[in-house]
Amino acid sequence: MDHKEHKKNAAKAALEYIEDGVGALGIGTGSTVNELIPLLPDYRDRIDSIVSSSEATTQLLTKAGFEGKSLNEVGNLDVYIDGADEATKHFDLLKGGGGALTREKILAGAARRFICIADETKLVGMLGKFPLPIEVIPMARSYVSRQIIKMRGQPFWREGFVTDNGNEIIDVHNLSIVNPREMETRLNQIAGVVTVGLFAHRGADVLIIGNRKGVKVTQQ
Repeated sequence: MDHKEHKKNAAKAALEYIEDGVGALGIGTGSTVNELIPLLPDYRDRIDSIVSSSEATTQLLTKAGFEGKSLNEVGNLDVYIDGADEATKHFDLLKGGGGALTREKILAGAARRFICIADETKLVGMLGKFPLPIEVIPMARSYVSRQIIKMRGQPFWREGFVTDNGNEIIDVHNLSIVNPREMETRLNQIAGVVTVGLFAHRGADVLIIGNRKGVKVTQQ
């Protein structure tokens, strides 16, 4: 099954949300977003400014002829487009497989509309089969891991990986995420946690799921 084609379908469908005069556009990180970036030059006249969630995405945008700006320069975003490692029909997301979760969460929070693009394998009944990434201050890694074990999760240090913010990632396996909002709040309160890859308090506004027939679009 060609999930790459499904990702392309989702990316193409997101283009209709880049309307005339969209102003500030935020772009996330990951394999589905990578299908979107080559399509953006045709919409250049609609985009006043563009903000990226990672150094990797910034490099791809530069190759596509865009000059990225910082969120501090731009202010709020009109539209933010990003992928997900898991998504539910309730618009809750699990993100951070690429390690850009903190900047992604900031851009999502600053956006008027958050468009999530993914292939159909990412749509799940309950979040948590994909390991949950947590960005931590390096000195707190062991402490945070011990707190997660108390919550019956299995933490694994993403060894050798450093985020664009200079921090580390713990990937948590076997965590039962029945209530994503509650879990997001609980994990964020652990000292040393920068942020967690649950996007429940600020989930997607529009969910575009690519499949072999095209896409399925749902919105809040």
